[in-house]
Amino acid sequence: MKKFISYKMIFLVLLLMFDMPVAIAHHPQIVLGINHAPPYTFVDTNQQGSGIILDIMQRIEVDVGFELQVVSCPFPRCLKMAKEGKIDMLGGLIKNPQRNDYLDFIEPAYMVLNSSFVFYALKDNNIEVNTYEQLSNKRIAVTRKAAHFERFDNDLTLDKVLVSSEKVAMDMLLKDRVDIVIAVEETADYSLKYLNQDRHKLQKLNYRYTDTILGYAAFSRKYHNLEILNKIKQKMRDFQKNGMLTELVKPYNLPPINE
Repeated sequence: MKKFISYKMIFLVLLLMFDMPVAIAHHPQIVLGINHAPPYTFVDTNQQGSGIILDIMQRIEVDVGFELQVVSCPFPRCLKMAKEGKIDMLGGLIKNPQRNDYLDFIEPAYMVLNSSFVFYALKDNNIEVNTYEQLSNKRIAVTRKAAHFERFDNDLTLDKVLVSSEKVAMDMLLKDRVDIVIAVEETADYSLKYLNQDRHKLQKLNYRYTDTILGYAAFSRKYHNLEILNKIKQKMRDFQKNGMLTELVKPYNLPPINE
């Protein structure tokens, strides 16, 4: 037994001398799922990500000491992977009771959008929606697993066509495969411009639901490194108090994150 311990000690010393990796020295890993959602999150053609949540987590990574791994996935797939514990964290989420069952939302919200949920239609179709009731009998493209406003999300009478992303929804509308699309006005306007889609063919309908939209980071409830999780939660609170969070979201033209 003594000889085995001695050999083990010598092996570890040699690893350290030659700068070879030792498993016990690795930082804990956090897998962050992101989807392409301009102007706040981007995934390029090489599946490399950028955006607010990465800026925030990379800054926290320096202070807390963990290894951030980024995985790109369509939004519905990201949620499913978080629910199953295949990824640890997501960003830009609207909080609702269903998500709270499998996600641990981190306070404070880092995105505050004073925007509206709006509906787009093709100009040539002359569709009018001036009230909520006029949404009935319309084929509405909705990003699967997305959260909007309570009345709409819980309305089982509407004809909702589920799609994988807002881009797919807009593409279907432009091809006249659905009647209307629901989206957050601020992000949709930017996305249409960024994705070079035919905005001139679309019109915003009169009915809209205006609200303050909060976007949160959240951890899968299957993530079990509570020490790291609690440190991240504390850092988010510290960043709110010392103004760091406001500085990190400023390049994205988002309002200050005040207490």
